Amino acid sequence: MSQPDPRKTPVIIGVGQINDRPENPGDGLDPIGLMAAALNRADQDAGGDWLGNCDSLSVVAQLAWPQLNPVDGKLAEHLGIDPAHRLQTAMPNGDSPILLLHEAANRIARGEASVCAIVGGEALRTAAKLAAMKPREDGEKPNALRDASHRKRAGYAPSYGLVVPTDVYPLYENAGRAANGQSLAEGQSESGAIWADMSEVAAGNDSAWLREPVAAEEVITPSPDNRPIAFPYTKLQVANSSVNQGAGFLVTSLAEARDRGVPEDRLVFVGHGAACHEDGNFLTRDSYAASPSLAVSIKRTMALNEVTASDLAHVELYSCFPCVPKMARRVLGWPLDRPATVFGGLTFGGGPIGNYMSHAVAEMVLRLRGTTEKGLLFANGGYATHNHTILLSGTPTGAVFPQDFDYQHEADAQRGDVPPLDEDYAGEATIETYTVHYARDGSPRSGVIVARTPTGARTLAHVPAEDAAMIAFLTSGDQEPVGQPGEIRSHEDGLSRWTNR
Repeated sequence: MSQPDPRKTPVIIGVGQINDRPENPGDGLDPIGLMAAALNRADQDAGGDWLGNCDSLSVVAQLAWPQLNPVDGKLAEHLGIDPAHRLQTAMPNGDSPILLLHEAANRIARGEASVCAIVGGEALRTAAKLAAMKPREDGEKPNALRDASHRKRAGYAPSYGLVVPTDVYPLYENAGRAANGQSLAEGQSESGAIWADMSEVAAGNDSAWLREPVAAEEVITPSPDNRPIAFPYTKLQVANSSVNQGAGFLVTSLAEARDRGVPEDRLVFVGHGAACHEDGNFLTRDSYAASPSLAVSIKRTMALNEVTASDLAHVELYSCFPCVPKMARRVLGWPLDRPATVFGGLTFGGGPIGNYMSHAVAEMVLRLRGTTEKGLLFANGGYATHNHTILLSGTPTGAVFPQDFDYQHEADAQRGDVPPLDEDYAGEATIETYTVHYARDGSPRSGVIVARTPTGARTLAHVPAEDAAMIAFLTSGDQEPVGQPGEIRSHEDGLSRWTNR
């Protein structure tokens, strides 16, 4: 069998990361400064003098400093480069770095670029501190995630408190736990084990944001320092966006790397990958217990690269919330006693919105260099919406580029019927999934139930914080709420109420 053309074989030659921790918020780097620092470090890591020849610059959109958008042109100017191809992603989605890596690999294989730079950076920590110095007229604490311009504050789902990913992912957690036959304690124990391992990885990683190991029990137990966020998640179970982090990497062809004298043991090869997505509306999913697009993205990548889980030395299973790596590890067959991250996860490594996977790419490259090992990168974005998986290897993979990584047709074929949405339903129903949202002091703010009607339609119901008995039913673990029958009644405030039968 002939070997792939070195001119069309993409390799990663340099990686760079930065953590910026200024004592004075005004001294912090903005996202452009973080991105520039990360790419300069990647350039040095590759041996130097690569950025000057960069003809493709792809940037993960940043959220913290909207006044800077779009940043691709400003970043190019800051770096003193003028790449023919410049791009900023439309949104700061978690799958963006892997998508941009895959597109860069294809661009190189098509001869459209010689040196591709992919980068992102978020300065949410500094932005939040600066915003806190300017009190809001409504008296609320600034929240960059909820205040982002693309967050819709009106409509059916937001009226029930489903606005940002923190509100929505618990729906997958609770539905998945019930579908897997786990008790609340068993589901939380699995989350704690995965997160404790992630904290250990972060503790050994100089580029991670939080570097103190945390025990599994501490992860899942609410406390003054680990307040409940959205049931069953505590602060230590959700992505830590209060960071100033940047990460980037450089991709070129094997031929170019060899021509410029990059040592073979510094090269990491790009393998096959696959991307597919769920509908952008999280209320129009076939199920909250699994994701066909997640499964197809991982399974198709493994099949294309002709590997099994036992062939992988390392994985990065996206970890914004426990339900995502839980679903991914079941699809992959990844054991619970093996770390699901090379960087430290979005809680401990840091959760710079859409750019986390650039850090994962950087760490995976560092682990694979000079080895014959393989590593899998699985990325997720949106509201369990976007999925993109790719293989990296310390030796040639045999993958041929350019390649089509869109496997949406397979995901669509495996998806079950999507139930119609009934926004005005009243009557008997069954709990499909649920969560409880909490205030900053740890008290329940409200509960929301996703229910199915006797005809199979999907609808929402509100649980007010003062309904202590219902909040306790949803959160105690004494009985599994999923599958519980009840009744939905209209209410004068426009939010339907749930009552158990």
